[in-house]
Amino acid sequence: MKTLPLTAALATALAASAAFGASAEPMFNRIASFAVADNLPADIDGKTVTSAEIIAASEDGNMLVYSDSPLKAIGFIDIADPKAPKPAGILKFEGEPTSVTIAGGKALVAINTRESFVKPSGMLAQVDLASKAVDTTCDLGGQPDSIALNKDGTIAAVAIENERDEEVNDGDIPQMPAGDLVLLSLKDGVVDCGSIRHVTLTGLADVASDDPEPEFASFNSLGEIALTLQENNHIVIIDGKTGEVKSHFSAGSVSLEGIDTKKDGALKFTGEAKDVAREPDAVKWLDDDRLVVANEGDWKGGARGFTIFDKTGEVLYENGSAFEREIAKIGHYPDKRNKKGVEPEGLEAARFGDDDLFFVLAERASIVGVYKDTGAEPKLLQLLPSGVGPEGAVAIPGRNLFVTANETDLVEDGGARSHVMIYERADGEAAYPQIVSTEKDGELIGFGALSGLAAVKDKPGMLYAVNDSFYASQPTIFTIDATQKPARIIDALRITRNGAAAQKLDSEGLTPDGEGGFWLANEGDADKLYGHAIIHVNGKGEIEKEIAIPAELRAGEKRFGFEGITSVGEGDEQVLWMAMQREWGDDEKGFVKLVSYKPSSKEWGAVRYPLDKTEQGWVGLSEITVHGDHAYLIERDNLIGAAARLKKLYRVALADLKPAKLGGQLPVVRKEEVRDLLPELKASGGYVLDKVEGFTVDAAGNGYVVTDNDGVDDSSGETLFFPIGTMNAM
Repeated sequence: MKTLPLTAALATALAASAAFGASAEPMFNRIASFAVADNLPADIDGKTVTSAEIIAASEDGNMLVYSDSPLKAIGFIDIADPKAPKPAGILKFEGEPTSVTIAGGKALVAINTRESFVKPSGMLAQVDLASKAVDTTCDLGGQPDSIALNKDGTIAAVAIENERDEEVNDGDIPQMPAGDLVLLSLKDGVVDCGSIRHVTLTGLADVASDDPEPEFASFNSLGEIALTLQENNHIVIIDGKTGEVKSHFSAGSVSLEGIDTKKDGALKFTGEAKDVAREPDAVKWLDDDRLVVANEGDWKGGARGFTIFDKTGEVLYENGSAFEREIAKIGHYPDKRNKKGVEPEGLEAARFGDDDLFFVLAERASIVGVYKDTGAEPKLLQLLPSGVGPEGAVAIPGRNLFVTANETDLVEDGGARSHVMIYERADGEAAYPQIVSTEKDGELIGFGALSGLAAVKDKPGMLYAVNDSFYASQPTIFTIDATQKPARIIDALRITRNGAAAQKLDSEGLTPDGEGGFWLANEGDADKLYGHAIIHVNGKGEIEKEIAIPAELRAGEKRFGFEGITSVGEGDEQVLWMAMQREWGDDEKGFVKLVSYKPSSKEWGAVRYPLDKTEQGWVGLSEITVHGDHAYLIERDNLIGAAARLKKLYRVALADLKPAKLGGQLPVVRKEEVRDLLPELKASGGYVLDKVEGFTVDAAGNGYVVTDNDGVDDSSGETLFFPIGTMNAM
């Protein structure tokens, strides 16, 4: 097997592909990701579920400390070199850490030790950062949620939530005992357990006033605390020194337009929601008079955005659905979990240089919005990709760093681990997003799960893409303008059958038919009643023909079928070639079929393609496309993150594609390695994505690659779309 050389033109294109979108303002770009499981000691199974939830930084910005609830521990990460974070160990507790902050050389850790929902308890542990040992613990008298520290490090505020049991009365409140706020004094960074004061919060909210459930606390420079009562849909302003409630007000409601309201396998941003309770989670002060809240809508809400209040409760700015719609434009909208939309949950605020910035963490979309505080309507600067389920964040302005803690660990499903992700602010371009959508006929084009690419004839930089069965109610062929950075989805052709959205499709590849229509490769799934087939649609997206696989091929049928389609020749001489993803029942292990079909004669045939070997997981094909004298194929393993080993582009000479009849002995083709795609997949600073699904060569001979984001379902939602230079010189 031959590996082709990297040309100078290709190298130039690869360097350019790392940056999409120019801006005059400094940009944050992800520079490193740390898998929380890398902090596990040798005596703990590496597949143990871990999580990074709330995160803090040491005063010099060189050490991160995060809470890990499933492990009942806090973890330490050395970021002296932020581009190469190092594991610095864990500290376990007899309880569940819920939050952490830093006071001098100490970490203050809020720990839930409850016996049950009706017998809540908790403690505050003070941990020495140098020795990673517990100095002292304080009984908090209830189950803590968040902890905050005032500006000079002399007062700590702990929100005692005493959270509700969602299995009781459908999670309705009140559920006793009531929560409150605990204040503690510190001297020289040392907490005084004897100074504990409880601030009573009952009788304030309009919703379940006898059962306040404090969620998040934040200090301004005057020592005032903004405290959210999430399920109560209320905000309280408290004097941190005296514990006096200075003011309180309802978080109110908001009406939304232009949102997706149904979990139906389709992205339709035409719905609305009236008078939705904000139910804020995180809160941060923007200055001494204004505060911003993330409207998670955890109980009955679903407000999907954020709101800026003054401390009397006047709404100064309401984001409504704007944040969510921006997220939808980059393919991160979570259709299968959309009751609360993108679910803004976490916040951070800090001054970087001359700019006052705040960061909004969308848990379900796995995105962080970076906003510039203008004093009026905030300006959206960036959307940062952030692992799976960003929960907490910390800004380190002195080092131009921003860090997120991403709580979701999918190890039990073979998915991504929980990660801490590090971003650096510097002059230059934003590396993400790499592809965005626009509007068509006044409606936002939603996208995700891109599973195949094809070139638009005679139009350099113009491509087609198709989505897979994740959007079963909205199968679509997209048109991409890749001459822009980021690339833009400018059109969406819906695939229909008998005038309605075509059902029972899992389109994993497409190729133009030369007459304005398309051939689609449909991957079958007997459990979902999808058949392995070739489908022909006209230029209006109407299905005109569905060609089932022949009996000879069906005899060895398995789940993983067609994963790409391409075309060779024209008219009566046109031959379609489909790549089978994995071995079927009649295949020798390590070999898959490239299947041919000639529409004019209805003849089927195939050749055998040799797969690379891997020590873990499986290996298969994800795409096939013809350019020049070769067919190009993506070959990959199904592994993610540090486990990923094989994500490569190969080619086979067209002269070797001489199909034999199905059911008999099939010839084996010879493959050449064109490019290892792992460097591009690592260039984003995140973990390696598993599904490299699409590849094509445009009319100018330039190659393009796209990843499938699984529709933001148990995934980071990231879609990587990048050029790899000219194929003509290869």
